[in-house]
Amino acid sequence: MKTPLWKPSAELQQQSQASQFMALANQKWGLSLSDYRDLHDWSVSDPENFWQLVWDYCDITASVPAAKVLVDGDKMPGARWFDGARLNYAENLLRHEGSGTALVSLLEDGERRSLSWGDLRAQVEALASSLRNEGVTAGDRVAAFMPNVQETVVFMLAATSIGATWSSCSPDFGFNGVLDRFGQIEPKVMIAIDGYRYNGKVCDCTERVSKIANAIDSLERVVLVDLVGLADTRADLNKDPRVVSFEAYLDPAPMPLEFTQLPFDHPLFIMYSSGTTGMPKCIVHGAGGSLLQITKEHRLAVDLHPGDVFFYFTTCGWMMWNWLVTGLASGATLVLYDGSPFADNGRTLLEAINREGINVFGTSAKFIAALEKAGHNPREDYSLDSLRTILSTGSPLSPESYDYVYQHVKSDVCLSSIAGGTDILSCFVGGSPLLPVYKGEIQCAGLGMATEIWSDRGERVYNEKGELVCTLPFPSTPIGFWQDDNDQRYRSAYFEKWPGVWAHGDYGEEFDNGGFAIYGRSDAILNPGGVRIGTAEIYRQVDRVEEIADSIVVGQQWCDDVRVVLAVVTAEGASLTDELRNKIRSTIRANTTPRHVPEKIIEVPDIPRTISGKLVEIAVRDMIHGREVKNKDALANPEALEYFRGREELSR
Repeated sequence: MKTPLWKPSAELQQQSQASQFMALANQKWGLSLSDYRDLHDWSVSDPENFWQLVWDYCDITASVPAAKVLVDGDKMPGARWFDGARLNYAENLLRHEGSGTALVSLLEDGERRSLSWGDLRAQVEALASSLRNEGVTAGDRVAAFMPNVQETVVFMLAATSIGATWSSCSPDFGFNGVLDRFGQIEPKVMIAIDGYRYNGKVCDCTERVSKIANAIDSLERVVLVDLVGLADTRADLNKDPRVVSFEAYLDPAPMPLEFTQLPFDHPLFIMYSSGTTGMPKCIVHGAGGSLLQITKEHRLAVDLHPGDVFFYFTTCGWMMWNWLVTGLASGATLVLYDGSPFADNGRTLLEAINREGINVFGTSAKFIAALEKAGHNPREDYSLDSLRTILSTGSPLSPESYDYVYQHVKSDVCLSSIAGGTDILSCFVGGSPLLPVYKGEIQCAGLGMATEIWSDRGERVYNEKGELVCTLPFPSTPIGFWQDDNDQRYRSAYFEKWPGVWAHGDYGEEFDNGGFAIYGRSDAILNPGGVRIGTAEIYRQVDRVEEIADSIVVGQQWCDDVRVVLAVVTAEGASLTDELRNKIRSTIRANTTPRHVPEKIIEVPDIPRTISGKLVEIAVRDMIHGREVKNKDALANPEALEYFRGREELSR
């Protein structure tokens, strides 16, 4: 019998919005739902009534209600949700008014700014007026080359209030990385930053902004935000008639704010695949599906209430930014942060929890592991009284990190590991205030999500590793890919393996109690001797070796088989000796199986990652095999790939 690390009290369960929602369902349809499993079973067996109740409970604002909740519900792709409804995403995020705080914007250097709900709406109105005067209309693309600051949120709301389609990249993207993305979608207006601070350094973006503006012919206006005082240093930018300051773009006599009413599936966001294996795919998400799905997760999974203070560490190049800002629809105060999460050895973000009264703190598995390795004991150094939920995503959260949180961060907190992705702008699996937290387990499948684990035979399996799939339509499936004739690339990406079933590309496991574990990307799974191994199982053990600061594991084709290759970055003062290699191998062998043990362990100065911090196992694997890595601009540190080229140790 498993022992939970945390269990919600009866009072907490009863007061949760998930319980209120379940009571409404019972009352409205004469059901007898009594727990989360009942609620989830109903949500996937009766999707029309479930999603209509989500719409009503989340108080979605629409000028025209749907004629039918679900059309062609037996098709995926092809199902249509809330057919006939007309709404506006920004209107739903700006329903709250008054002097209460809507946004808090924090910088690494300690700068703090805030906007009230009233000030936020006023700025949106002024920017929307300028965009309308420029001729921006529904369907035009508005792009952002911006950090996670309040100007980015305000500009997004102004653009989407008109019905423009929003797309963003963080300023740590290189020129080619931005051009590979924005060059495909041809934006009419771009908001950009002069520079940003990261890890104690000022990074100048003005040269890239100038190059981007000159390379994208469709750009008619560039709105420049002066964040670090570099906006006046580039003569070519100042001479460009398209460039205007953010302050000047705020219309002093704006037209009244109007929210353009559009169909449920009107294009809202264009997101991008990582692009490490070729040109990034431009994934188009609809306004209604994104709003409904994310708000459902905030209200029913995270239990986000009006007035809560909500933080997630993210950049504007990661889907978690879109997920975070949608929290305005629930009336939450958003805390934005731009800078290194490890500023002041991680203390900057920990101190923000107390100072801002953060209730829901979102971070990455890497950040939690880094706190543990640095020897932090937050429960002794900070009160953390306001904190009730910790969210983690980006990579699998190790079982040891669960122990660390409950022993050294806070014992009375709901630790919810969540997993989904850019592809759906939401989660397949995540947390619930109705359920206990077990070590190493994601609590549950999301409501309305028919999430299962399938074997290679296409059969649902429990307590066995396999492919994460979703067997029924859900509202946040993408509209499609940008400029994808007949949806060929879209269908190939998700529905080629099992037609009519979404295959997400994650390798995971479903347990008897309804919990899940994710072991890594399916395309990065190791296969020594024909046995499939999730990379997360190896990372979990390597992270326990204190002499190792970072690592990446891949499979190398060798002698008609696959051998496991582990590359490590050693901690300060350590080096990769034979003794350390033996320690790594014995740690892995003792806690997994002999097949998990790397045949080769090599040392590198750095591990390549995407700009959002994810490991690029496929790119490293290609480099080891002498294959071309097509799009290095998707990486935060592309030079790190060179450490894997032509390694003599891997030739024998």
